[in-house]
Order: sequence, then C-alpha cells, then structure tokens
Amino acid sequence: MVKPFNILVVGPSWVGDMVMAQSLFIVLKHQYPDCKIDVLAPTWSLKLLQRMPQVHSAIAMPLGHGQFDLLGRIRIGRGLRSHQYDQAFVLPNSWKSALIPFFAGIPKRTGYIGEMRWGLLNDARKLDKSRLTMTVQRFVALANQELARYPFPKLEISSEQQQAVTAQFAVNNDTKILALCPGAEYGPAKRWPIEHFAAVARHMHRQGWQVWLLGSDKDKPVAEQINVLSEQVCRNFAGSTNLAEAVDLMSLADVVVSNDSGLMHVAAALDKKLIALYGSSDPGFTPPLHKDAEIITLGLDCSPCFKRECPLGHTHCLTDIAPERVIAAIPR
Repeated sequence: MVKPFNILVVGPSWVGDMVMAQSLFIVLKHQYPDCKIDVLAPTWSLKLLQRMPQVHSAIAMPLGHGQFDLLGRIRIGRGLRSHQYDQAFVLPNSWKSALIPFFAGIPKRTGYIGEMRWGLLNDARKLDKSRLTMTVQRFVALANQELARYPFPKLEISSEQQQAVTAQFAVNNDTKILALCPGAEYGPAKRWPIEHFAAVARHMHRQGWQVWLLGSDKDKPVAEQINVLSEQVCRNFAGSTNLAEAVDLMSLADVVVSNDSGLMHVAAALDKKLIALYGSSDPGFTPPLHKDAEIITLGLDCSPCFKRECPLGHTHCLTDIAPERVIAAIPR
C-alpha cells in the first residue's frame, strides 16, 4: 500500500486568515488528490476547520498567540513525528511558528523567510509584496499555484448542523434574515458607526426582515448599543455563541453586512450576499473572496492608513458611508 502524501499546515491566528488559508488547502488537494492535510491551529478554529472538507485533521495548538515556550514547542514537534509528515507549510511569518515543523523532523518545510528563518525552513521563499499583493495570493503561491487562478474558500455546512443550531437558539427562517457583523478585532478604525448599523436594522425590520447581530464576546457591548439604538428590533447573538455556532447561524442568513473582519470572510466563504465596509484597511489586500461581494469604500486621500485608531480623529472613511447607501445595496 502506497503511503499518502502527508502535509502539516501551521495555520494563522486570525479568523479571516484561516478562512483564506482554505484556498491553499484546495490547491494542495488538487495537486495531490490523495494527500492528507492536517492543520495545527488555535483551539478556537478547530470547528471552523471541520467545515473545510479538504482538512483531514485539525490539531489544537496549546500555546497561545505570542507565547514562545521553546520547550513546549520541542515537545509538540516531537509528538508529531509519528504522523510522518512529508511537507509542512508555515503560514505565519514569525520565527517561533517554524520551530514545531523543525522539531517534528518534517523533511520539507515551506514558508516565507519572515523573521530570518533560514535553517528552520529548508524551502524558504522570499516574499515579493509588489507581486503578491493579496494575503490569499501569498498563501496559494507557497504551493506554486499560478497567481491568476486561486480558488475561493468554500465552507460546507450540513443540513444537520443547520437544524442543530436552529433548535439550539430557537430561530426560524420563515422570513428573510439580515446578519449584521459590527465587530473588528483590529480596532475602531475598521468599525462602521453603531448609529449607522442601527439605522439599517430599523429600516430592514420595517420591511419585515429579521435582523441578527453576530460577533464575539468582545463585540457584545457594541452589539448591545446597536440593539438599543435600533429600539430592540435585533436578535443579539454577539457573545452568546462560539465561532462554529456563529458560522452555522450565518449560513441561514440571506444578506450579511460586515466590517472588514473575520466574519466578513466567513460570509464570503458561505456564498452569502455580502456588503463589506472598509475604512482604514485596504480591500485590495484582504478583499472578501466572492465574485458577487459588494465592497463599499470611500477611497479618501487619508485611507487606507492601516491604523487601529484614526490618526486624524474623525474616521470619515467610515462615518461618511451613509446607511442609505448600504440599504440600497440590500436586494429585496
């Protein structure tokens, strides 16, 4: 019996990047149809990876983001030796992220040079940012894929998973559902104003739509403020679900309005009608990977600045996106 080509991917630490990494998984399965792809990833992402059919196994990374722990990385690497991986793809650019594949004795270790990782990576690539302008391109290029042709991520949610989350949260889809994603982990310069989200919620509720608020525990205060301003017309799930439950709930939505965030990339990968709002970030660098996604950005002279907070103190790149423009983009 021929041994399958075993691949370990050291996954990224952000929701959006993990979704975009699926494009690499799709390419690898195309190149090596019988390969097994395991992903070493943060615990929060394991159930997200389970919704990517290309992934054979999701392995929890016990060390937190930014945690070094050299001895811990040596133990993890040695513990993976029994998997007999043939190649590793290291997606983060940090020096420490390349340690585990090295200590796992994986013969071919692929990634960008990043923090001078010569030796740890023996298939080290120099990143040409002028040529690889998008995050998804940088991931896919590690598999030597033609940059003009990269597949879009596509999460798969079963009817059983939808039925389970419907029963768990006692929701119905008898009427159209608008999902609002008001969070953005990076900072306030990526967040559309709560007053604008509330205006959209009130308008769509009057049109007979359900309005759901989705987000993490960190987004809960913002979501609560939106619900107050919208006169409590929203169903607020922010902070009441884990990521997998939020993904499964979003799979029931008809339209998603989102800041540039991890959930924006999830919506694109779920093939949803998506309206994506960009302020301080660049839609050319991390766009939603969906051919019909509608990107709204004002292209001001001061943006994209890539700052967590507006250096000019006004955030006009977001405040000047009127709710009426977003409402007009929602199909009836």
